[in-house]
Amino acid sequence: MRYAIIAAGEGSRLIQDGVKVCKPLVCLNREPMIDRLIRIFIEQGASEIVVIVNDKMSDVVRHVKDLQAQHENTSCVMEVVVKSTPSSMHSFYELSPYLENSLFCLTTVDTIFNENEFSTFIEQFKTTSFDGMMAVTDFVDDEKPLYVGTDKELNITGFYDEKCGCSYISGGIYCLKPVALNTLRRCMEEGKSRMRNFQRQLVADGLHLQAFPFKKILDVDHVGDIVKAEKFLKS
Repeated sequence: MRYAIIAAGEGSRLIQDGVKVCKPLVCLNREPMIDRLIRIFIEQGASEIVVIVNDKMSDVVRHVKDLQAQHENTSCVMEVVVKSTPSSMHSFYELSPYLENSLFCLTTVDTIFNENEFSTFIEQFKTTSFDGMMAVTDFVDDEKPLYVGTDKELNITGFYDEKCGCSYISGGIYCLKPVALNTLRRCMEEGKSRMRNFQRQLVADGLHLQAFPFKKILDVDHVGDIVKAEKFLKS
């Protein structure tokens, strides 16, 4: 199974809060966020990890290239795409050539989750008949959450900017089969942007998606989120 990390954002809100390092290199309990994800993915048996990094963040580029060199002779292939993009969906598109013909898991570099829950999530996805499984949570600590509509069997029925009676929000971890890349390409051709619009199009295209509830998922957007994330991971 392949894994993909979007680490191309500039982290402007962290910079405004006075954080001096680029977001992927922000440490949680002394471990950079990008290193943490790569470690977790390797522990899950990743055959390939592909990362996209903003070409303006030279320190992140160097760091990720060093990580790539460290894994050169291991069972996990690591690929690095260096390119600035206007949105996370565009970053996903740049990663998509590496994700053909394989199950894959995609997330952003600042998505913080419990590792045991993630392991269960991945194992269930590997055996599912669904076209995709999306991490969701009922813990809301996001400035603009994407609400996820589900039925009693946790089949995903829609994605909404307002609560609309939904129990969950998107956790930003996407496990998908390659068929989803057809939807991604069409979104790009039609000039759509933002991952939430891609998710809506998956439903519109009739892909069968299931929600997988996590107790808590955090994003690191502000300096206060670093403290929250460290406390969560320690607990």
